[in-house]
Amino acid sequence: MTTPILRQSQGPAFTRILGFGAARGDISVPNEDLIGPIDSSDEWIRQRTGIITRTRASQDLLAVDLATDAAKEAIAVSGIDPALIDAVIIATISNIQQTPSMAAVVADRVGSNPAAAYDVNAACAGYPYAIAQADALIRSGAATYALVIGAEKLSDVVDPTDRSISFLLGDGAGAAVVGPSDYPGIAPTVWGSDGSKAGAVAMNATLQEYRRGEADWPTLRQEGQTVFRWAVWDMAKVAKQALEAAGITADQLAAFIPHQANMRIIDEFAKQLKLPDSVVIARDIETTGNTSAASIPLAAHRLLQENPELSGGLALQIGFGAGLVFAAQVVVLP
Repeated sequence: MTTPILRQSQGPAFTRILGFGAARGDISVPNEDLIGPIDSSDEWIRQRTGIITRTRASQDLLAVDLATDAAKEAIAVSGIDPALIDAVIIATISNIQQTPSMAAVVADRVGSNPAAAYDVNAACAGYPYAIAQADALIRSGAATYALVIGAEKLSDVVDPTDRSISFLLGDGAGAAVVGPSDYPGIAPTVWGSDGSKAGAVAMNATLQEYRRGEADWPTLRQEGQTVFRWAVWDMAKVAKQALEAAGITADQLAAFIPHQANMRIIDEFAKQLKLPDSVVIARDIETTGNTSAASIPLAAHRLLQENPELSGGLALQIGFGAGLVFAAQVVVLP
């Protein structure tokens, strides 16, 4: 019997980011509002993290609402008819429902039905994970345009008395539209995980343990020193590998957009990568806080707003966090 020859899809050779959108929580929470429950001080938080204030969402403003607002701006900026978007990927760890996916709801809200839609749980690396997938889907012919969103309402999963991570976290969403390009706009992604350190950033209990009365409501915790050392030393190597994969050197970058985890980590990154003064470094954490999967697109959005001359330049972005998972890639800024 002769096996029929199947058709296999094939898309454009290149992709790029066409536009960004952003939505931050509607409440600004300064350090002074958090120091009581963790028995700390404004000075301690600033010295350890570089955060002065962070944005958080009020009770009725959900992560899916932030994602929708960011998506609508990204679509408008890109100039793409939302009906042409046939893949929606949302990176998040704070969807308050196991199902439906946040992506399916947002696809409907922005007018992209019946797009393929799914959520990605890669924590703080979720956005570059999703960008890698959008790039691959389009170049394989499985999608024409993709909407990628990082959306988090981390105030839903934090214990305000926890000193390990609660003061770091904020709420927000950043979105990007990815589409075909005449030139390479998204370089190969360097990504991976290290499950042997999965407990370094994790929920402190399971929903089943909570349901059985064996634990309190699960909240996010971290081993600060373990995460700091891993981020500073191992992730700097990943960033260098991403530059090599893109075929460029650090002095060819226009911007560096790391996950906004901690200002000390960002500063150490810059030193290890030997970034010249000409490279603009995203420091959105100072007033937005750590928004996990949303932090890179939020930082990129602000960077372009404040430095429009960066448009068309190369940016190195890297995410790293719970899992432990990581991803880095060089992109052309829209």
